[in-house]
Amino acid sequence: MKKTACRPKVYLETSIPSYLASRPSNDLRVCANQNISFDWWTNRRHLFELYISELVIDESSLGDAEAAKRRLDLLADIPLLQNNENTKQLATYLVEKGSLPAKARLDALHIAIATIHGIEYLLTWNCTHIANAIMRPRIEQACRDCGFEPPIICTPQELMEG
Repeated sequence: MKKTACRPKVYLETSIPSYLASRPSNDLRVCANQNISFDWWTNRRHLFELYISELVIDESSLGDAEAAKRRLDLLADIPLLQNNENTKQLATYLVEKGSLPAKARLDALHIAIATIHGIEYLLTWNCTHIANAIMRPRIEQACRDCGFEPPIICTPQELMEG
């Protein structure tokens, strides 16, 4: 029997479908991120097993109805990871330990869901609270304190090579 290689698992945080489904921005940095996201989605996503959570669905459903439909269409066939008591406890710990500010509870939940489910990469453009070089070591340590290996938190640009 031929053995197939397992593809690395990627959790898509809500900013990914948001960038993919939004109209091109006039802000050069945002426009560049949109282009990188589209390039990753078109040329690299097939190299990974993609996952989302109900939280991604909920956040993607907000706002303009047409934009929400575009986001949800992108997510339609991606398996859902469950939010459970373990994910809630880890998210609470991430905030209580000071790895993330209290206003970033939903961001902590994204991290916790990916961590508890053993996902290798958490893909995001949220560089304020998730893909933040100052916070990342604290996030990783908090996950390890709870006995879990954290995902590699990165942007699509960082997951383009390899």
